[in-house]
Amino acid sequence: MGMGLRNGFLLILSCVVTLSLSVWGRPATFLEDFRITWSDSHIRQIDGGRAIQLVLDQNSGCGFASKRQYLFGRVSIKIKLIPGDSAGTVTAFYMNSDTDAVRDELDFEFLGNRTGQPYTVQTNIYANGKGDREQRVNLWFDPAADFHTYSIMWNHHQIVFYVDEVPIRVYKNNEVRNIPYPKLQPMGVYSTLWEADDWATRGGLEKIDWTKAPFLAYYKDFDIEGCPVPGPANCATNSRNWWEGTAYQALNAMEAKRYRWVRMNHVIYDYCTDKSRYPVTPPECMSII
Repeated sequence: MGMGLRNGFLLILSCVVTLSLSVWGRPATFLEDFRITWSDSHIRQIDGGRAIQLVLDQNSGCGFASKRQYLFGRVSIKIKLIPGDSAGTVTAFYMNSDTDAVRDELDFEFLGNRTGQPYTVQTNIYANGKGDREQRVNLWFDPAADFHTYSIMWNHHQIVFYVDEVPIRVYKNNEVRNIPYPKLQPMGVYSTLWEADDWATRGGLEKIDWTKAPFLAYYKDFDIEGCPVPGPANCATNSRNWWEGTAYQALNAMEAKRYRWVRMNHVIYDYCTDKSRYPVTPPECMSII
């Protein structure tokens, strides 16, 4: 995850997160299941803990994480992104094993734009310490006009990133071909909001327009369905978990059609086809969905 703060300017980025966390169907408030990981003075609870506000200014950014980690399942959240000129800002929603050399990570990063330009979502996957698997998709709607649902589904067979139930990224389990797959390390759920105008918009060419601050984004209906760790020892290997069912081991016909549509019309960068970085196509890119 990248991060940068530019001294001498004041940026207030705030987002309201309305939490409806469901672990085995149980609703939660912020402090029941989350902890502040970065700058508690920049996070405040709203509406009895059902919402929180994050602030990024010249002194610090901020973020939070789930108190527990999870091994397989689905995480989803509804987000209404920063409207107007959001260039140089990044809103992130991701899972991370919180380990160093061998970390696993599944990223949604929403890269701000200049007014009128498409919002870009970057996904990345780290498996057994190996990352650099970025893909970028220009969203086909205005994600700042209303809430949209962003989900990560993770099981023993595949990882799928969804936008409003439309798959935009699929990473198959190809361990039989000696391709790393995250299956041994539980991951926590994280969210951060920060200024990254050194890389986020057009590779850093577009800088933040500080006169447009504050920048506002909103989250709600945060939901986790998975195996909590610590928790039942046999949960992660239980084939009866709904996310391990036959229907979730590969894309169905409708999902495959939607996925092809995204790949043909909205992908603007794919590390698999970046010959300057990878003269030899990475082996996982050869897998058939």
